[in-house]
Amino acid sequence: MKDTAVKAMFETIAPTYDFQNSFLSLRRDIYWRQTLAEVLQPDEGSVVLDVAVGTAETALAISHRHPGVKVIGVDFSPAMLAVGKQKINNNYPDAPVSLMAGDGRLLPVRSGSVDALTISFGIRNMEERDMVLAEFNRVLRPGGRLLIMEFSYPDNPLLYRLYRFYFDYILPPLGNWISRTNYAYSYLADSVNDFPDDAGFLAEIGRAGFTDLTIKKLTFGIAKIFQGRKEKP
Repeated sequence: MKDTAVKAMFETIAPTYDFQNSFLSLRRDIYWRQTLAEVLQPDEGSVVLDVAVGTAETALAISHRHPGVKVIGVDFSPAMLAVGKQKINNNYPDAPVSLMAGDGRLLPVRSGSVDALTISFGIRNMEERDMVLAEFNRVLRPGGRLLIMEFSYPDNPLLYRLYRFYFDYILPPLGNWISRTNYAYSYLADSVNDFPDDAGFLAEIGRAGFTDLTIKKLTFGIAKIFQGRKEKP
């Protein structure tokens, strides 16, 4: 999918996006976001940038776990941002979370101004990953942390076959029906299949100037958190 088509898809599914994620993942998505927030461990007073913030679920998970940090969320979908802003205004008006429109390839953030950067299930949707990772590096301060959470497949052969059956044959039609589209979850399956393997993606992160590269597997490897740190001069 090209950027315009991806943006149009998120504009369409924004009103029911949170329900879709929780229902189709059996609420594992909530645990995954909470785990990412736990792994982050920012210092008091840190600024965390959450890219592809969507409806602000990850941003709020970080804010709840670390109330002493400021979270800035950026997304290119006005409809997703509108849902996130309404959620914050209605339920968490005092949360130090701010949302703004922006593109991962050209973030509206000063160079070296954030202490950590997170992105959950969003980098698959960005075709120019090298450009995006370089932009992540630009906005992070030296020594700042990068956490990228993405879908993957279990390493266990039996679980892999079972999950692939669900992911390839059950999730797309069920997800498309729930989202009232004929493509959103077919695209999800295709985008996960097209994503590089662990070694390939870690190599991309490393080429962008990140070190201390690690992977944390969640729920048998269905989701993974790729971690790195911006090199210091």
